[in-house]
Amino acid sequence: MTTNQSPMLTDSASISMYELDNIGKEFPKGSSTVIALENVSLSIPRAAMVSVQGPTGGGKSTLLQILGGLERPTTGSVTLNGTEISSLRDGRLSQIRAESIGFVFQNYNLIPTLSAVENVQTALVPTKISNKEAQHRALRALESVNLLDRAHHLPGELSGGQQQRVAIARALVKNPEVILADEPTGNLDEQTRDDIIGLLEGLAQDQGITVIVVTHDSTVAKRAQIHLRIDNGKLETL
Repeated sequence: MTTNQSPMLTDSASISMYELDNIGKEFPKGSSTVIALENVSLSIPRAAMVSVQGPTGGGKSTLLQILGGLERPTTGSVTLNGTEISSLRDGRLSQIRAESIGFVFQNYNLIPTLSAVENVQTALVPTKISNKEAQHRALRALESVNLLDRAHHLPGELSGGQQQRVAIARALVKNPEVILADEPTGNLDEQTRDDIIGLLEGLAQDQGITVIVVTHDSTVAKRAQIHLRIDNGKLETL
């Protein structure tokens, strides 16, 4: 069912993590315009795990980028935890990303010359905390994903699943309110995929973090509490 109305999810905006109101996103392409998102309205509660599916080019990643403040909508507004972020100045938006949003990607995006703990520490550079405190927090984050014993290994010395755990620790180290994951299990075998999704589920259930996962994998999507589909830029609920 396609809808232009907010398709869920809460009775009160005051307990929502995200409120999207009539979001549209257009990109120029030569002499024409590509409509990536069209009239997307959505409310996402705190501490929920949300999956987003849809065909390639349908708008999934664009939606995730707008939720993360990496792209600004052409029309409409995005509110994160009571703050309307879509019209903020770049400096303030960067601060919110650094403090409140963790990102996890399919290809891990680890720096190959840095150890696991050093990779996790990179997320704390914008906070300007001391190196000692940054290392302490990074080690705690690695411990939370059961990877403390690999803290001083380089990414090339880790399996794909272990590298993704480092990436999740990097997202967690700043104590975010939201984790946005773009195909986080796309390069993993089934067992490791299930382990990683179980870890993300636990972040929502045990730590109260809102977790939003873009995925092509229906097995992953079904593990979420809330299921969305983006097709031709339009939001559908499943």
